[in-house]
Amino acid sequence: DLTRLDDGIHRLKIDYEMYFNGGSLRLPIDSHWHVEKLVQQYADSQKLNFAQRFRYKSLIQKLSSYNKLWLQKLKDQEKSHESSPTQAHEEIFNESVTRITCYNPSREPKKVDQLFKAIVEAKQKNGENIDNLDPLAFKKFVQDETKRLQRSLDCKKIQYVINVEKGKVKLKAIRGES
Repeated sequence: DLTRLDDGIHRLKIDYEMYFNGGSLRLPIDSHWHVEKLVQQYADSQKLNFAQRFRYKSLIQKLSSYNKLWLQKLKDQEKSHESSPTQAHEEIFNESVTRITCYNPSREPKKVDQLFKAIVEAKQKNGENIDNLDPLAFKKFVQDETKRLQRSLDCKKIQYVINVEKGKVKLKAIRGES
């Protein structure tokens, strides 16, 4: 399984090289997202033995190094075009982005609590008011929104993404792995 992650990182590196060398017109966001999903899949795996955990951490370090390199290249590329880096580029590499996937929030209270804590922490770090955040109302919102999106997107899992856009903490819900 870790070989899939290694292959994904290698493929992502090739995709970015193609983008930076003009062979592709768009950033490999889909490939990057796929690799990040693999990273998350193994992040809390209790099944890894010592050697596998060592290999996993080595792969994460390699990906982190590439992320820093790619972000710098994007910034340099945009500076040469006399513009500042866009939020979309920052979001791809932002290690503080929180992603939590829910299947049934009423049966996954730890995930909902984790999501709520992540929003509170992000808002505090960003200097935003947290007085109006109610954990019970948030739990109800996540349950309702998950059901609604599962129907409208025709999927089983919904991934909630917390990040900062234009100076504000945002919670986005996207189709998770089905």
